[in-house]
Amino acid sequence: MLIIFKSQTSGDVIMLENNGKDFLRLMGKDPTDVTGILTLEQLPGAIAAIKGAVEVDKARHLEQAIIESAIEGAQDDGVRLFQRALPLLELLENSAKDKVPVTWGV
Repeated sequence: MLIIFKSQTSGDVIMLENNGKDFLRLMGKDPTDVTGILTLEQLPGAIAAIKGAVEVDKARHLEQAIIESAIEGAQDDGVRLFQRALPLLELLENSAKDKVPVTWGV
């Protein structure tokens, strides 16, 4: 299943269910809700939460990369949280700037 984040200020951000639920948790929303809204008042907190998680993930990724560089044959583990967050973060920031709420649904 997919979770689609929508705003009148940007194109939709579509995520696989497990990734979308992770971001809903980060933003303080119930990940079991199939639809919902981030109000104008909630957007700054949601943006700050995602930015904080991105910084933690980047630091963890850098630390892991340093360790793996010493090990031959280390494999990249795919798309990281900070990479997945960028489109959603842009949607949230544009919505906050233009004073438009963000909704999600499946």
